[in-house]
Amino acid sequence: MSEQTGRLEGHGGHHVLAAARRHGVDTVFTLSGAHVFPVYDAATTSRPPTRLVDVRHEQTAVFAAEGTAKLTRRPGFAVLTAGPGVTNGVSAVTTAYFNGSPVVVLGGRAPQYRWGSGSLQELDHVPLLAPVTKAATTLTDPARIAAGMDAAFRTALAPHRGPVFVDVPMDVLFTPAQEDLPDAVAPEPVEPDDAAVAAAARELAGAHHPVLVLGSDVWTGGAEDAAVRLVEELGLPVVANGMGRGLLRRDHERLVTRARSAAFGRADVVVVVGTPLDFRLGYGGFGGNDGAPAARVVHVADDPSQLATHTDLAAGVAGDLTRCLDALREAVTAAGGTRPEVAGWASELRDAARAAVASDAELLASSSDPIHPARVYGELVPRLADDAVVIGDGGDFVSFAGRFVEPNQPGGWLDPGPYGCLGTGAGYAAAARLARPSAQVVLLLGDGAAGFSLMDVDTLVRHRLPVVMVVGNNGAWGLEKHPMRMLYGYDVVADLDQHTRYDDVVKALGGAGETVKDPADLGPALDRAFAAGVPYLVNVLTDPEQAYPRSTTGI
Repeated sequence: MSEQTGRLEGHGGHHVLAAARRHGVDTVFTLSGAHVFPVYDAATTSRPPTRLVDVRHEQTAVFAAEGTAKLTRRPGFAVLTAGPGVTNGVSAVTTAYFNGSPVVVLGGRAPQYRWGSGSLQELDHVPLLAPVTKAATTLTDPARIAAGMDAAFRTALAPHRGPVFVDVPMDVLFTPAQEDLPDAVAPEPVEPDDAAVAAAARELAGAHHPVLVLGSDVWTGGAEDAAVRLVEELGLPVVANGMGRGLLRRDHERLVTRARSAAFGRADVVVVVGTPLDFRLGYGGFGGNDGAPAARVVHVADDPSQLATHTDLAAGVAGDLTRCLDALREAVTAAGGTRPEVAGWASELRDAARAAVASDAELLASSSDPIHPARVYGELVPRLADDAVVIGDGGDFVSFAGRFVEPNQPGGWLDPGPYGCLGTGAGYAAAARLARPSAQVVLLLGDGAAGFSLMDVDTLVRHRLPVVMVVGNNGAWGLEKHPMRMLYGYDVVADLDQHTRYDDVVKALGGAGETVKDPADLGPALDRAFAAGVPYLVNVLTDPEQAYPRSTTGI
């Protein structure tokens, strides 16, 4: 096989890996299965070899691939064996779909020549995956595998990004063939419509109280520099959402995320970039505080399919986000810039954000017994380096993290996103350690979420991927327990056992850890975790009565 000349020989595994490497893939996340053995053979025998990271549950493989895509902005790649291997990964594929993460999942498939005879794990995966992917297909020609995989990666990377599923029958994947590797062609960025940009610019130039929301696609689409130019040249106050967190440094004068309630409630124009107008943003309903009219909404997306249709937009702009943001900035500047009062409005919001941070001091230093969840972050945040990658996998405990943890660099915050699927943590953590080998990697887990993926600490141990894990152990499904009490006056099926030693689970799998009951012991425990050099879990017994004071249930 010669990838250099573009001519491929050998079984289908070589063709799969050649196409994947062409798109920047250097790691395959998988759980062993005979249906996909040729991919393992190709990864092992190619020069240089491709890293194989094998996990304990297929959802972790896909979550790791998605975490890789989120952090590197290159496609993540997971290989799952047929039948239950594929179906075990469906929730993770769906998470990538909702997050717009460029992930390619290759599934094994029962042999084509046996199809319909009832061979092991014979299942037509494509109809199951089609609703939660950009594309789902079966490749049946050994001489077209590289072309099919290349098309899958191109599709995953094209805005609006998302997962693509491909399966290959076992007999096809094992068959030697010759094929030409398709040429690498970079897609042309899509220019936004001039009229749409002009309409958005008119709204922004005329606004008295504008707010700019920067979402995950700004980071994924590589538009962070254009976003900073827009913010700083027009002086706009910014609320960060998802992986938009960290696009502005935490001390940036225009970052007002902690004053989002005041910002959204009093805004007259809200420009939302790179994220849907979903429950996290009140479905696009802004303004209206103190009798003020509803705010006018401008939506900027990387593809027309992502522009909101459930609410009236004052303007909708779609295209390459760098070009959209630069065009909007230039149009507003050409019209004379923003109104004079915008600077005072932005300053007022920044003061409110600083006041909110200052008001946290008492909670962050709480010495209450049991431990208040906020005290965990009072100890953790000062220990985070600028390059830290913080991963949230849980409900109430991670909601506190969203309030207190402000990343200082892009790509410093990972959470499950709007689909809200628990179990992302171990996969995201593996991806973060591989993508950012010198950075701190901190995985925050609710005790409920820990049950979904803690066995994959074995993966972290075997592949020598040290991660600091902190479990907020309140012995409950807190996100359900408190709302059910509010509705019915009681709760059921919402209790866990606070005596569960999650740290002992990690120790049994080859890591280390400890349980913390006294808030004074939190700091030293975290210091030991960061210094350990192995997967280390701090199991913190937190107060089950301390619910996060959320403003939305997502319904």
